[in-house]
Amino acid sequence: MTNPVRLEDAVEFAENPEPRCACVLLLDTSGSMQGEAVEALNQGLAAFKSDLAKDPLASRRVEVAIITFDNEVRVAQDFVTADQFEPPKLTAQGQTYMGTAIQKALDMVQARKATYRQNGVAYYRPWVFMITDGEPQGEAEAAIQQATARLKADEVNKRVAFFAVGVEGANMEKLAEIVTRAPVKLMGLNFVEMFVWLSKSMEAVSQSRTDEQIALPPPGWASV
Repeated sequence: MTNPVRLEDAVEFAENPEPRCACVLLLDTSGSMQGEAVEALNQGLAAFKSDLAKDPLASRRVEVAIITFDNEVRVAQDFVTADQFEPPKLTAQGQTYMGTAIQKALDMVQARKATYRQNGVAYYRPWVFMITDGEPQGEAEAAIQQATARLKADEVNKRVAFFAVGVEGANMEKLAEIVTRAPVKLMGLNFVEMFVWLSKSMEAVSQSRTDEQIALPPPGWASV
């Protein structure tokens, strides 16, 4: 059974029929991110917003959502086009429910694509961009295993492009076991540089054809 088209979606897509490029920011807000790290992350989100807003096409095509994860997994921002995006102020506490968070991100992407299809809107392969300074903590091992298996299947079937970034101190070996693409390591607290890179990458994607493979700019903020 297909869900009926919601009126607000129909209005939104009628006003802006551009193809959509969905990007979920999956952000670790566990206790170890307290202090400088979460402050730098907040500055990075502000830079992401201002950089995307400068590009008229990207600001109408790129849709941003934010999920935070610690002991809880929360949707801090549901999908909005970049021109409507207002970064939330993040704080850090608790453990790292990473498996649950990955499942939530994949659920959101799946639901958003269904909404695009119902409204006859073309879309690019969605991105999930996970930033973490640790490894899964506090949740059952089965939650991680299920998330890992689903993520691999979604990548193979080109349902999503999932990128993982480890902040200083992250367990890169564990991250590499969970995600399909090699995780990259953020140098220092270069969140602003990283989010500007992400914005430029989303701009490049949004200006390509929906079926086109594009070369992304090299990430100067990261070491592999």
